[in-house]
Amino acid sequence: MSEQTMTDGDTASGVTAPVDWDAQAAVFDDEPDHGLRDPQVRAAWAKRLRAWLPEGPAEILDLGCGTGSLALLAAEQGHRVTGVDLSRNMVDRARAKLAGRAAVFLVGDAASPPVGERRFDAVLVRHVLWALPDPARALRRWRELLRPSGRLVLVEGVWGTVTPVGIPSERLLTLLAPLTDHTRVERLSADAPLWGKEVRDERYAVVATV
Repeated sequence: MSEQTMTDGDTASGVTAPVDWDAQAAVFDDEPDHGLRDPQVRAAWAKRLRAWLPEGPAEILDLGCGTGSLALLAAEQGHRVTGVDLSRNMVDRARAKLAGRAAVFLVGDAASPPVGERRFDAVLVRHVLWALPDPARALRRWRELLRPSGRLVLVEGVWGTVTPVGIPSERLLTLLAPLTDHTRVERLSADAPLWGKEVRDERYAVVATV
């Protein structure tokens, strides 16, 4: 969620704008779908995660974890979570948010997570893949981090209408085809509680099993 670029349509020209995520960490959770402070928004994401992730307890790798909001939901559902984010300030906030829970947070690049030879039951990535310089390479690496029958849970979209940015679902499915056995797409644009508002752009999740 807080990898190297802006998300949720936060561009003015269609060109990816650099963001100082360490500086943004203090206000990151102000967005309804980031902080999940609204009970309705929080419940909407919890319901989706319960359907997307394996039955717990499972080992979950949350890449671009931001302040740990989704990691917290996963931990509350009985999973053990490892979160990775480039921003040290984001990681510090995630650690505080999940203090005392079965969670570890690391500073590092989502495209090449610093997890060594560890393997996971699911890799969870929200609003990160589209911004990486080589999405295909990142997907291959994430595939390597999965245990047999593991899954990728990828929440992505195309934001904006005048100068849209993002990764269309069709392109993502094409990239996943040689890496996974089965993919399922869930359209999320019409689920306003997820975002805390009505949205018109393309938002979706892909659950891909290997």
